[in-house]
Amino acid sequence: MTKQVKQLDRVVIRFAGDSGDGMQLTGDRFTSETATFGNDLSTLPNFPAEIRAPAGTLPGVSSFQLHFADHDILTPGDAPTVLVAMNPAALKANIRDLPRGAEIIVNTDEFSKRAMAKVGYANSPLEDGSLDAYNVHAIPLTTLTVGSLAEFEISKKDAERAKNMFALGLLSWLYHRPTEATIAFLRRKFAKLPVIAEANVAAFKAGWNFGETTDDFAVSYEVAPAKLPAGTYRNITGNLALSYGLVAAGQLSELPVYLGSYPITPASDILHELAKHKNFGVRTFQAEDEIAGIGAALGASFGGALGVTTTSGPGVALKSETIGLAVSLELPLLIIDVQRGGPSTGLPTKTEQSDLLQAMFGRNGEAPVPIVAPQTPSDCFAATIEAARIALKYRTPVFLLSDGYLANGSEPWRLPETSELPDLRVEFATEPNQEMPDGTKEFWPYKRDPETLARPWAVPGTPGLEHRIGGIEKADGIGSISYDPANHDLMVRTRQAKVDGIAKDIEPLWVDDATGDAKVLVIGWGSTYGPIAAGVRRVRAAGGKVAQAHLRHLNPFPANTAEVLKSYDKVIVPEMNLGQLALLLRGKFLVDAMSYNQVRGLPFKSEELAHVIQEVIESV
Repeated sequence: MTKQVKQLDRVVIRFAGDSGDGMQLTGDRFTSETATFGNDLSTLPNFPAEIRAPAGTLPGVSSFQLHFADHDILTPGDAPTVLVAMNPAALKANIRDLPRGAEIIVNTDEFSKRAMAKVGYANSPLEDGSLDAYNVHAIPLTTLTVGSLAEFEISKKDAERAKNMFALGLLSWLYHRPTEATIAFLRRKFAKLPVIAEANVAAFKAGWNFGETTDDFAVSYEVAPAKLPAGTYRNITGNLALSYGLVAAGQLSELPVYLGSYPITPASDILHELAKHKNFGVRTFQAEDEIAGIGAALGASFGGALGVTTTSGPGVALKSETIGLAVSLELPLLIIDVQRGGPSTGLPTKTEQSDLLQAMFGRNGEAPVPIVAPQTPSDCFAATIEAARIALKYRTPVFLLSDGYLANGSEPWRLPETSELPDLRVEFATEPNQEMPDGTKEFWPYKRDPETLARPWAVPGTPGLEHRIGGIEKADGIGSISYDPANHDLMVRTRQAKVDGIAKDIEPLWVDDATGDAKVLVIGWGSTYGPIAAGVRRVRAAGGKVAQAHLRHLNPFPANTAEVLKSYDKVIVPEMNLGQLALLLRGKFLVDAMSYNQVRGLPFKSEELAHVIQEVIESV
């Protein structure tokens, strides 16, 4: 009998299990096939900080959420419509997020009395009626997996490990996902263990066949490809897009890229990825600590390379003195901060936006640094190139503020044409630049470009361009050490003016005001873009009038920021911190910005923001 196929416009699936159950791999493979199929998508990996958290416990639950649709989407979804729960802990940790009527696929083999007691289930939730509001599919995934691999000469433990592939096969059948790339991936991944490779392929196919033959699933679903702008697309995470942005910046500037870094979650993937690209002139150095990492990167910049250092909030604290040195030296340097929950070690695998004020002010003295923030995983590519452009053109360290949500989340990315990318080439100083009264010429390392106020960049070893560097204040122009009060005042103000002047060289703040007569503006930065935009869509669909603006440049702000803010009666600033952007907007533009904050380690839900926006509209 042919099973019914139902058309859907979107689906939100969450895979959940122990951190050793392979949920991230399962979600990643389902995502890759979904991207190949042509759906728009957005993902939210969520996993413990421990490498192997205690099995069967609530803190040990790892999950991967995927939202895919036949239209443009902005978030990983507020709530999963399908939950795959590999054990009682996964069910209990995620059940509160499910709407009534959601599909739950449960691995019944893990629901032993001991496993249920470990997470506080006195009775089996599969039998006590507590799941009556959902459509539950109770399936012995482990038993079925082991049975399907009986012909393979592998241990029972190895056979059980393939249960995530069985689940992936079942979900791939249920939502008509392609399978060829996953089979090829498994054979590549386990190329040195061909028996394990074929066992995983067999488990994957067995899951597909189970969906095809079982009576438990009378309906399968199709989600048509999304109508996206023409081009070549691939699925990409924020960290990968950022890495490719660094490689591209090196090619566009015709400079070697030097990464001095120390591994830290969630930024380590950038170091791992860039280490693969020596053929593009990228050099990576895994330093013994954060301070050595940025010191090496700044030294590379002094030597004529595009110096980069990657870290997260705790690492920024350690790098702060060297960032101040880079401000004083006026050399290009990219400081990439993939933000995570804090303070201190905080929540290493959870997302937060709480390093904005640290990036703005976390140095001694007056040490202004431009700040750029990407808004989606794929936007990390363009934002990285923009940060490199500013650093190279204005001879300044630049902060790039990503976060864990962007770093690990993914979405389709249209590969840009090389003609769309900016020319980042720079001219190094090659000869003396200052004529002296006696007619001789000298090299003045702090003689500035009158438009950008950038000083010349002289590669060490260039004949006649020897000059002093270091953190002690330099005399304007000539660059010798100076303790003169008036000179210090001039240099401090000049460095600030240089950063302020970047506002003339960036795009104006764009406002999405559909009707042109909204009285409420929602403004954000970084990864809140998707939830804010989705919340705004909900409000507009219900008849509300609201405008939205999103800041890419946080220091300096775009030149028209004051005009935009003062054009609306109410300004709402949602942030995953306790109001850091709102504080800056109030202080600089004297607007009564309304903070809406959460620091749960998770992105905002669009429904939550829509409710807040609607309440403010009704109060105006």
